[in-house]
Amino acid sequence: MPKIKKLLVANRGEIALRIMRTAQEMGIATVAVFSEADRLSPHVKFADEAVCLGPPPSNQSYLLGEKIIQVCIELGVDAIHPGYGFLSENAAFAKKVSESGLIFVGPSPESIEVMGSKLAAKQAVSKYDIPLVPGTEEAISDIPIAKTRAAEIGYPILIKASAGGGGKGMRIVESESEFEEQMNRAVSEAQSAFGDGAVFIEKFITSPRHIEIQVLGDQHGNTVYLFERECSIQRRHQKVIEEAPSAVVSPAMRKAMGEAAVGVAKACNYYGAGTVEFIVDDKLNFYFLEMNTRLQVEHPVTEMITGKDLVREQILIAEGNPLSFAQEDLKIHGHAVEIRVYAEDPKNNFLPDIGTLVTYRRPQGPGIRVDDGFEEGMEIPIYYDPMIAKLITHGENRQDAIDRMIRAINDYRITGIQTTLDFCRFALEHEAFVSGNFDTKFVENYFRPEKLEPVFSEEEKELLAALAVEFFEKEENRVNPSKPIKSLPSTNWKNRLV
Repeated sequence: MPKIKKLLVANRGEIALRIMRTAQEMGIATVAVFSEADRLSPHVKFADEAVCLGPPPSNQSYLLGEKIIQVCIELGVDAIHPGYGFLSENAAFAKKVSESGLIFVGPSPESIEVMGSKLAAKQAVSKYDIPLVPGTEEAISDIPIAKTRAAEIGYPILIKASAGGGGKGMRIVESESEFEEQMNRAVSEAQSAFGDGAVFIEKFITSPRHIEIQVLGDQHGNTVYLFERECSIQRRHQKVIEEAPSAVVSPAMRKAMGEAAVGVAKACNYYGAGTVEFIVDDKLNFYFLEMNTRLQVEHPVTEMITGKDLVREQILIAEGNPLSFAQEDLKIHGHAVEIRVYAEDPKNNFLPDIGTLVTYRRPQGPGIRVDDGFEEGMEIPIYYDPMIAKLITHGENRQDAIDRMIRAINDYRITGIQTTLDFCRFALEHEAFVSGNFDTKFVENYFRPEKLEPVFSEEEKELLAALAVEFFEKEENRVNPSKPIKSLPSTNWKNRLV
């Protein structure tokens, strides 16, 4: 397979920038695509070339697979990297990319299709010695039959959309009396969200942990696992804080989970970067949940503890190169923590808080990494996921990484919108997190919005906003000297920010 010389990144924001930086280091030219809402985004400026796909809504821009392929043909692009979200797990798109003579930086369409259905995935891995959560092996639509199976499995049970993700089409059922209503809701939501109303039933694991294994496979049959990520701090079934390695996984458990993850990858002839997700009960029994056939949002913590650039490995694998390292070459170095900085208000049920980044100052220092796609003064669009940035810290051990993260959160300066920074600091300082004794119900069990302490005071926020206003007005005055600069309300505000 030929070497990639020009790569189009079919995504936006921080992940587009992150992919382009590695491509640039590899001597690969980059092409950005963007919607009208992202015209001034950093990823557009960074790329060697950029093409507008259309209006802000995703279905009129980032989801236009055929238009993206046409752009590649017109610009002489060799390969497409889909990032995560949007078209990254769209088997039909991956197939069209290959049929157009382009390289898809990801797995085969067949692997995406198998693992895109939770039922098909369970059937594929059943040939291997991989623990599965007790449940149905096929979609169920007949309510009386479903009730019978639920009773056999034992309540509480979980009704899940086969094509689902992000908590959509998922319902916990505590007793038979509420089964029919919850099943109808799950089917309706699954049909609306995914165009597929197929649902299945699983035993609901109480006090579960969400632990996943990063895998890499080449096109020559070699597959390795790059250890685990702990992803149990969630809201609305979506991750907010991740770390690697997990505080509760022993070397023996790590090896068992890693080998199971490799088995899952081999079950669908997987190549590229993928993540095998497991649910872990309070006795540390683990069960296969699903496989994400793409780069994960939280991949940086794995990069920090292994020293491997996962995007670089994806590109090399897509070019047809064999893995340059074996399982025994991989070692865990220290500990890494990642928080997702969302434009959300934790005090208002984590609802999105769209607005302008009046002040935006990144934390700095040893062991700190910020993956973002915004700059000061930019608007947070209403059309996409409200994640502003990923903040990652690395330390010699878990406590060092946590301490560094708390310092970095305190140094992060964002005004103009509410963010999840306050919540993340609360979680990192909580005894349950520090001890490692937590599960996916952390928010439900411990978080009380009224007790949330801000990263910095309202007075500091006002002063930071004033600083930003002064900066913008000075810039305006530089361009238009006739416009007067407004004076700030206090003469010693700079000293109070130190």
